[in-house]
Amino acid sequence: MSLKKTAISGMIWTFAQQFSTQLIAFGVSIVLARLLLPAEFGLIAMIAIFMGVGNALINSGLTQSLIRTPDASEIDFSTVFYFNLAGSILVYLMVYAGAPYIADFYNQPTLMAIIRVYSIIFIINAFGAVQTTRLTKMLDFKTQMKISVPSLIISSIVGITMAYNGYGVWSLVASAIVKASAGTIQLWFWAKWTPIWAFSVEKFKQHFNYGFKMMLSSILDILFSNGYYIIIGKFFAPAQVGYFGRANTLQQLPVSNISAMLDKVTFPLFATIQNDDVKLKSVYKRIMQMVIFLIAPTLIFMAFLAEPLFRFLFTEKWLPAVPYFQIICINGILFPIHNYNLTILKVKGLSHLFLKLEVVKKIVIVAVIGASFPFGIYGLLYGSVLASIICFFINTHYSGKLIDYSAWQQTKDLLPIMFWALVAGAAVYILDYGLASLHFYDFFRLLIGSIFGIVLFGAFAYFFKLESYKELKTIILRK
Repeated sequence: MSLKKTAISGMIWTFAQQFSTQLIAFGVSIVLARLLLPAEFGLIAMIAIFMGVGNALINSGLTQSLIRTPDASEIDFSTVFYFNLAGSILVYLMVYAGAPYIADFYNQPTLMAIIRVYSIIFIINAFGAVQTTRLTKMLDFKTQMKISVPSLIISSIVGITMAYNGYGVWSLVASAIVKASAGTIQLWFWAKWTPIWAFSVEKFKQHFNYGFKMMLSSILDILFSNGYYIIIGKFFAPAQVGYFGRANTLQQLPVSNISAMLDKVTFPLFATIQNDDVKLKSVYKRIMQMVIFLIAPTLIFMAFLAEPLFRFLFTEKWLPAVPYFQIICINGILFPIHNYNLTILKVKGLSHLFLKLEVVKKIVIVAVIGASFPFGIYGLLYGSVLASIICFFINTHYSGKLIDYSAWQQTKDLLPIMFWALVAGAAVYILDYGLASLHFYDFFRLLIGSIFGIVLFGAFAYFFKLESYKELKTIILRK
């Protein structure tokens, strides 16, 4: 199968997985948001950073090293498997011991028990990490879909049932554990791989030399991307964390559906052409344009329709999250650009440079947080947008040199898409303002506004001949 056909096949199955799982998860989140309080979601959001760091420590970037290793053997996979498993047990014990201190930090005593139970997921996920890596390396996203959808359905039933019966925050904990367990059990059945009784110190060093820099980079990214949860959780009420978490989750919905769909394909795809800079640049440019073509108008329309969107989906009690959502939608548009620039460094094996850039960016973020904190939550949110813009130029500096694709060239290629998406979004806002004055129901405001925005943006893309429009049309028609 050609590289293009392999990529398209991978994208189709990844999209099917992302769309189905996110559709189910989104529907479940709506039900849970109506059954539970913002403060209960806030408690889970407070521990997200510790779960993220724990997962990064367990993985250590070794699975990414496996993907980019063209001749990975059974010994490679088994070595990483046993290291991940041992690491997960160690990390769980550390988190278990630190739970009281985390609860004291937030002044939320109930967090201690929540953390100790929730973090069992570390060990559960470690049993299936290498199986997932093997499937990704083979671009077998069809099997991953067979696993993820049933896992999500089972866990959703558990979560909704417990929430309906008054278990509060524990319904979220149980749902997460059931999802991880169901997924791991199915991985052992469908992936058709079990580790052999072998551990190679030499192989471990090889993968760890690449992976530990990725691990440190990942930890830095997790610490700072979740830093707002820590700051808001420490200095504001749990409900405020819940509002921010709900806004961030909804903003991530199109990003995780579209960007994550392609992320699973692009890293192994880029790895196969890592030594052909001309081809790598061409593929990179086309994929990034396509992602922004889908994400930018989606987030812009959602931001302009945020009030009826939140009220219709989550009820009036979640309306304080609307302005948070509208601000951080800008970060959602920039996210895939950051991500793909960094992917270039990963496939080139420059993990040391990846880590260096992460350190520089985190210094920038700390400075921005320090300057914006006195202005409250809104200051922090606008500060996050500023930091994201600065980090764009940092990320593109080295990747621009590696594949001859500078920040200016990337901006020039993406700006027409963002401009016409913004014009269409402004038209959607004007239309919605008129519908609101006529007292249209939220559902009809969302329906009419969305259809109008999609048609208008599609018309702009057609008449002004945007390259990503033609590329997407080719993929859909499979020509």
